[in-house]
Amino acid sequence: MKLGCIGDDFTGSSDLANTLAKEGMRVTQYTGVPSVDADPSVEAGVVALKSRSIDPGEAVAKSLEALAWLKAQGCTQFFFKYCSTFDSTPEGNIGPVADALAEALDAHQVIVCPAFPGTGRSVYQGHLFVNDVLLSESGMQNHPLTPMTDPDLRRWLAPQTRHEVGHVGAASVFAGAEAIRSALQAAQDAGKRHIVVDAIRDEDLRAIGAAAEDLSLVTGGSGVALGLPANFGCVAGAVPWTGQTGRAVALSGSCSIATRAQVARHAAQHPAREVVAADVIEGRLTAGEAATWALAQDGVPLLYSSADPDVVRQVQHQFGREASASALEGFFADFARAVRDGGATRIITAGGETSGAVIEGLGLDTLEIGPEIDPGVPALRAGPDLVVALKSGNFGAEDFFEKANTVLAG
Repeated sequence: MKLGCIGDDFTGSSDLANTLAKEGMRVTQYTGVPSVDADPSVEAGVVALKSRSIDPGEAVAKSLEALAWLKAQGCTQFFFKYCSTFDSTPEGNIGPVADALAEALDAHQVIVCPAFPGTGRSVYQGHLFVNDVLLSESGMQNHPLTPMTDPDLRRWLAPQTRHEVGHVGAASVFAGAEAIRSALQAAQDAGKRHIVVDAIRDEDLRAIGAAAEDLSLVTGGSGVALGLPANFGCVAGAVPWTGQTGRAVALSGSCSIATRAQVARHAAQHPAREVVAADVIEGRLTAGEAATWALAQDGVPLLYSSADPDVVRQVQHQFGREASASALEGFFADFARAVRDGGATRIITAGGETSGAVIEGLGLDTLEIGPEIDPGVPALRAGPDLVVALKSGNFGAEDFFEKANTVLAG
């Protein structure tokens, strides 16, 4: 294994694996830290953790465990993957995990770059944009777990880390890999360890990747991994895939603007049923009942709890944030298990926490990376008779659920 990757959720990890596979690397995604060695043919291993919103100390411990396994597989470079919208809080764990990994690897120029132009995420003058608006005006300010109210990555990261935060501006990035290397060294000389790097185009990401050839640790969204495979001699090509026949079921727990539009479009053309959080929490709706309904439908039935942020806040106020999130995640995990046991062979999920719950509920430990459905979202083979798609909340076109089913079916 050459490149070792640690992802802080399951959808983001599949997003990263998708990027690396398209660029020619042989990639496998692992759910949690494996207990056995990897297949020798794997060039990039992506260890997917469910650590985005957990206590920083626990996130650090899980990440260091993943690092130790990846080092044992022979990796020479490491990538810490977090969301392209930098999902965290001032007390979040992106900084603590980056600190721990940097210290374990003796890394002193740690790139911080969540840019992913293919999905509208760009970093300019240290600020994160979603399409043409600042992160703090994109809808992410309403995220129920990690409301992003400041688009300046330097300010957002500073309270999370023990180290100074630097910046490589667009002018250096546009000048190419050598200029980026010089700017990274200048930031290190000025006492900066974590260095936010601007990027607005795929060309920028490839230049950053080339500049990072000799760095032991890179952090960011999947976009900045675009330029890394070339450093290992990999060449982009088609990703092989065999489709899966059978029944399809979709489920969504994301309340992002993009997912709510996808839900609305799909519900207009396919069977759809809303999951009211209070009904789950108070026992009026069980996963078994929902699964029975889904398996009785034609087309691609959709079960969703995606709601307006004001509705989510009301539920959190009534039942508590952790209790309501835990109840819904447990419900979706049980639902996924029930529909699989009932014959579903294609399962499509939207939302990072929802996808994590589904993967854990199904007990999936290794995922084969297939072709891209939408930017950042690959088809995944989870077993001989099961394929899945795991979509981050803000990703995908409005017809995502139909498109995903078409790709999964081959």
